[in-house]
Amino acid sequence: MGFEYLTNIPLAKAREDYLKLLEANGYGPRTEVIPTWDACGRVTAHAVYAHICAPHYAASAMDGVAVNAKDTFGATETTPITLKAGQFTVLDTGDPIPEACDAVIMVEDIVKNEDGTITIHDAAAPWQHIRQIGEDICAGEMILGSHMTVSPSAIGAMIAGGVLEIEVIRKPLVGIIPTGDEIIPPCTDPKPGDILEFNGSIFSAMVRSWGAEAKVYPIVPDKFDQIKAMVARAAEECDLVILNAGSSAGREDFSARVIRELGQVLYHGIAMKPGKPAILGCQGATPILGVPGYPVSGIIVIEQLLKPLVDHWLKAPAELPRYAKAVLTRPVVSGLKYQEFVRVRMGYVGDRLMASPLSRGSGVVSSFMKADGIVEVPQGMEGYEAGEEVSVRLLCNPDKLSNTLVVIGSHDPLLDELADMMHLENGSVYMSSAHVGSMGGIMALRRGEAHAAGCHLLDTATGKYNLSFIKKYFPKGGVKLISCVGRQQGLMVAKGNPLDIQNFADIAKPGVRYVNRQKGSGTRILTDYLCRQENLDTAAIYGYDREELTHTSVAAQIVSGSADAGMGIYSAAKLYDLDFIPICIEEYDLIIPDHAWDTPQVQQLLATLRSEAFKEKISSLGGYTVENPGELISLD
Repeated sequence: MGFEYLTNIPLAKAREDYLKLLEANGYGPRTEVIPTWDACGRVTAHAVYAHICAPHYAASAMDGVAVNAKDTFGATETTPITLKAGQFTVLDTGDPIPEACDAVIMVEDIVKNEDGTITIHDAAAPWQHIRQIGEDICAGEMILGSHMTVSPSAIGAMIAGGVLEIEVIRKPLVGIIPTGDEIIPPCTDPKPGDILEFNGSIFSAMVRSWGAEAKVYPIVPDKFDQIKAMVARAAEECDLVILNAGSSAGREDFSARVIRELGQVLYHGIAMKPGKPAILGCQGATPILGVPGYPVSGIIVIEQLLKPLVDHWLKAPAELPRYAKAVLTRPVVSGLKYQEFVRVRMGYVGDRLMASPLSRGSGVVSSFMKADGIVEVPQGMEGYEAGEEVSVRLLCNPDKLSNTLVVIGSHDPLLDELADMMHLENGSVYMSSAHVGSMGGIMALRRGEAHAAGCHLLDTATGKYNLSFIKKYFPKGGVKLISCVGRQQGLMVAKGNPLDIQNFADIAKPGVRYVNRQKGSGTRILTDYLCRQENLDTAAIYGYDREELTHTSVAAQIVSGSADAGMGIYSAAKLYDLDFIPICIEEYDLIIPDHAWDTPQVQQLLATLRSEAFKEKISSLGGYTVENPGELISLD
């Protein structure tokens, strides 16, 4: 097959063609012989046969006495028989049967007499309570078939059958090569432009979980000759090779050229997103997979293209993915050219499983950590609408989804603290929170998509929070407003306040770069209101249209130096060691629909909110006032 730079091959075809090419080149499992007792979880290379019988002698199956059965014939309750010494042998379970005996009588069925004789009231049948030679396993009998996974009980059966060594499929060794001038080993104080190398740790953990071994090589700078030398070395030492980064079309993306010079490239470019720049190559029978540097892209690529090769090597049946039907809380827009993988957080609200899309950036590795499932958008589809039912590939135990509290609405770090405390108090309860702003939360509740919504919406006419919005959007009731916290809102600025920002109006000063929250969030509504009060022209504020989804992401932009000021809560400023100019205290409350009120998740939420431990924790974060968390607020 000819190579075309940055092809767009459908994923299924790429996977099939790649395996065919590798098999034709001799790719496949290698074996090794190991002690049987070390074989748990390994896959047999061939059928395993017993060397000896188990048991290999006639053995007593009970504690009791061994007898010759004919000596007991005629014994009944009314005509008992007494056996003298020499007519029986006392033995325990597992003891060999004396040569002259052919039956065992249980100790419970004999009467011991003072003169050393025993009395029995039932005749013994020949070979009763005796384990015959080969009762469990006969010599020459197959214990395990080929390509079977060795279980703990199988280890016992093999040892009982005299099999002390076993030939198993050797675990394939996957070499992982990180590349890039900007990549550095993990540390706690990276400089601007440094990128911590953690893909190697992710990928090695993944391949080990599939039954392979991993070897992460030293970071290689973006030098063609050095990359080529390291790939050649890895291909010699390993069974599969991952070349991480350099698979795109940038000026220093050498991966495709390196693989071509060492072997061949089958495809460069797969119709999948994320992960489209993947390279499928090999050196002889050794696969060399070029993987994009963005972690989410890399995870998808090795899951979709490397795992099938590991499964094929290990001759283990591929684990069938589990799917569930779920309702999207937000639209998913996809390009027609690719099969796209969209991470979602999930939980049941009533009898509907809800799926909230997470950030889709290829570099947002935390989205994979938080994801409960993946929506696979087929190539040729433009995506799905909000409210549409879709099939989701599950990444978690389905039982977790039934015990998950779904919170959609305004962001606050206290939600993470609440989730942690709830789970510590009740290990079966989880929280899934999606940050879409206060208005987004209200709309999610109206559509029946959440158990609760964080809300801090200011009625600019009355100066009160949340009540007027509940009356407007829930005119017939059906929800409860729960007191949570008061929180300090203000301007977060760089440490030392180098631009001397003293009040809200100063965000319009020349040279100030502002970073905002998204439209519909309570913080954005407050910011827009303050601009009107101060007669500020938002079009003249640099960065006013630059939007972030959380308080902490606003703080991160300021501490990184890409912005000078942003509205947020004190706890976020404290977390990032920023200066803070207080503006107001606002009410951050939770809206809970009546249909969710009696669920175990909501009741656990309320119990945690009302606990002294929660009050102490929130107070320690700073910037919050805590009076009656968990109490009902009258809607009158």
